[in-house]
Amino acid sequence: MKNLMKLSILGLLVVFLFSSCAKQPTQQIDEAKAAIDAVVQAGGNIYAKEELKKLNDDLQAAMDEVNTQSKKLFKKYGKAKEMLAKVKTDAEAVNALIPARKEEAKNAALTAQTEARAALDEAKALLEKAPKGKGTKADIEAMKADLAGLETMLTEVQAAIDSEDYFGARDKALSIKDKAAAISEQINAAIAKVKR
Repeated sequence: MKNLMKLSILGLLVVFLFSSCAKQPTQQIDEAKAAIDAVVQAGGNIYAKEELKKLNDDLQAAMDEVNTQSKKLFKKYGKAKEMLAKVKTDAEAVNALIPARKEEAKNAALTAQTEARAALDEAKALLEKAPKGKGTKADIEAMKADLAGLETMLTEVQAAIDSEDYFGARDKALSIKDKAAAISEQINAAIAKVKR
């Protein structure tokens, strides 16, 4: 009976030692976090927002699995390791997408800047042809002021492009284009009114 008790205790001790030897996958956790950090550093919070959110959600799910297993007597980190490996692989794939998306955003900003410049130049040229008379002087001065403001905004577009804020530059350029087009419409309407 004594020997059986000793063997039982010894067996439990061996099982406990082996089960507690299953270490948390700290290296895989660090690698997954580093891969996500690389995505953020590459501009993932701008150019891959949805993918970055999914990566963080997947990492959290893997960490939850690690925490669940760490509370158990018999720890099995196999599933957590697989999840962490997938997070790392997915993060590397997202990181590879970012340069193309960044280039696409840059091209869109440059195109919008060119269109804004053309619309502004057209509005300036039309303003020179605007009918001048008693009631139009104040309107023409207001439009000149508006166009000067748009010119200033256009330099801000270039500054945004230089600082790689491509989405901000594109939005600002589109706004300039719309405002310049509105001024052009007003001038064209005034010209048409005078011709009548």
